[in-house]
Amino acid sequence: MAYVPVPKDLNAVKTKVMFNLTKRQLICFGSGAAVAVPLFFLCKNVMDTSVASLIMILVLLPFMLLAMYEKHGQPLEKVVHNIVQVCFLRPKQRPYQTNNFYAVLERQEKLDKEVYRIVHKKKAHEGGKKRN
Repeated sequence: MAYVPVPKDLNAVKTKVMFNLTKRQLICFGSGAAVAVPLFFLCKNVMDTSVASLIMILVLLPFMLLAMYEKHGQPLEKVVHNIVQVCFLRPKQRPYQTNNFYAVLERQEKLDKEVYRIVHKKKAHEGGKKRN
């Protein structure tokens, strides 16, 4: 009797559209073919067929990587984006910062007291004017 492995988490299963490929894979392969095949025929007239086919393969390679490569559930462009963020855009040393809840409460209490003092001072000042 043959057994078929069924994944426990069905969210990881990707829906296949055509030729057992996902929509992302079809778009990447289609755009790669749209770029590489005309390039092959243009290069074939100028240089040898084997060199033109190597150029076509080199042009197709990034599209294939975009379609197929996935690390920890993330596609290639997100992996590259994260690498660029870590290596070049974000600072190497990050300062340690905390949000001290007690300090926030102290600041809020101080502001509340100041508002209370201003409001009562204004009421006392208005009350003094009415007496005169």
